[in-house]
Amino acid sequence: MRRFGLIGYPLTHSFSQRYFTEKFKREDIGNCIYENFPMENISALASLLQVHPDLEGFNITIPHKEVMLPLLHSRSAVVNEINACNCVRVAEEKLHGHNTDVVGFEKSLCNLLTHQPSAALILGTGGSAKAVAYVLKKQKIPFSFVSRKPSSGQFSYSQLSALIIQHHQLIINTTPLGMYPVEKFPEIPYQFLGPQHYLFDLIYNPATTIFLERGIAQGAKVKNGYEMLELQAEESWRIWNL
Repeated sequence: MRRFGLIGYPLTHSFSQRYFTEKFKREDIGNCIYENFPMENISALASLLQVHPDLEGFNITIPHKEVMLPLLHSRSAVVNEINACNCVRVAEEKLHGHNTDVVGFEKSLCNLLTHQPSAALILGTGGSAKAVAYVLKKQKIPFSFVSRKPSSGQFSYSQLSALIIQHHQLIINTTPLGMYPVEKFPEIPYQFLGPQHYLFDLIYNPATTIFLERGIAQGAKVKNGYEMLELQAEESWRIWNL
């Protein structure tokens, strides 16, 4: 049996397990299983690998994308640059780190954009935000981070004025605000959005978060994280079968 899985905490609503289970059935890929491994602390990974020595690869979600780094035996060039890992291939008892968020986000973003945005705001500063920043840099889209606790060069939410919103035509939510079942949303001044804006939410459940709803109300073009996750999952599968 080829075994794959997802580590993170909590894992109450896992896209990955459902996606891969359906993929294995749809594509008649036999002898494969994808499981959820809820893990509050990354220190539990060693025990998981002992219990499942047949584990060939796993995805990583909140809150382990960055704390995973010291445990890797090798890192892809992207992981080295952004210091965030969300996909591991296990080979000969060694952990090889990759980042498929970058591939998924880049392809999904390009499918959304009809013109080059003047600049972008990245809401949040975690592992997913780093993948987003990598893609924006590659696409030559200037960007700034927005954080509840901003460091040098970052905006706080209270600093987001009409001028800043108007200048930043692309706004990406990388925070968990709005993820089911919590009805929250990033506190940005939505009244300054317009048809020239793009809102991208990495959340996929619900399909239309309050963040996106408020963008739609102002005429903005919006997209959730579902396509990104599909693309990210397929890139993981490619890596596990290298």
